[in-house]
Amino acid sequence: MPDVQGVPDVQGARDARVVEVPRFAPRWLELREYADAAARSRELLDPLRIRLANLPRRNNGLVVHDLGCGTGSMGRWLAPRLDGSQHWVLHDRDPYLLHFAAVGAPRAAADGSRVTAGTQRGDIGRLTPDALDGASLVTASALLDVLTRDEVDVLATACAGAGCPALLTLSVAGRVDLSPTDPLDAPIADAFNAHQRRGGLLGPDAITAACEAFDRQGATVRVHPSPWRLDAGHAELTAEWLRGWVAAAVEQRPELAADAEEFLRRRLAQCAAGELRVVVHHSDILALPRPAGGTSAGRTPAGGAS
Repeated sequence: MPDVQGVPDVQGARDARVVEVPRFAPRWLELREYADAAARSRELLDPLRIRLANLPRRNNGLVVHDLGCGTGSMGRWLAPRLDGSQHWVLHDRDPYLLHFAAVGAPRAAADGSRVTAGTQRGDIGRLTPDALDGASLVTASALLDVLTRDEVDVLATACAGAGCPALLTLSVAGRVDLSPTDPLDAPIADAFNAHQRRGGLLGPDAITAACEAFDRQGATVRVHPSPWRLDAGHAELTAEWLRGWVAAAVEQRPELAADAEEFLRRRLAQCAAGELRVVVHHSDILALPRPAGGTSAGRTPAGGAS
């Protein structure tokens, strides 16, 4: 069932309940990687670098756990922006994607230090502080909105227990701006947002839920917008995103089907002609754990949350 974060194509069971388990097509992840890289907040990198620089030094350098890594785009974006040797532990449920992530993992840090990677298959809902023992940083991209509130609580608790920061990027904010506008923009967006929340998933509520979860663990939380800005130079990605956006809306509200078909035809024609501009709003979160013996510093908007 498509969504703005990917194109899931299989279903599965988790915790004895039948729920949707997304499997993201490598082609979709390849299409979106450039837009993701342009969107992620660079404003959160300086406070992250400062915290990492103050961590106790280990012989093997930084250890980064990348949750729901997909094909590894987060590592390719972040590793070359951090100094020092790094070992990335790439987590995903899908062994197919883990293969792509391992093959495409970066090899050098910003200062030329060595970067290595290993893979680990597992369920984020069962993450524990012990699983993050020795971690310097936890990262994720386009993940929070496909988790439940309980899973986000587990994530925040594990990070706090391990005492490691978390950089969680590109969570959908529930807002899409299209230009030129169309009367069906709002109904499609509302139906899509409802689809994102199906089965207890957080969807557009993920940012608030994650901030609250990390706040409860005493972390300082910074939030910064990270919108996709799609124009004529992103025609293939925009067209694929449109198809998934509309399909999810119709799945949620089948009564939209007839109008949505014509809407999609119009929008794809505008996209092909280079006339369509789309802003898909996301937000990034940086959660910095409470220093030993310290107190909670609360939430800090960094440029405003989306």
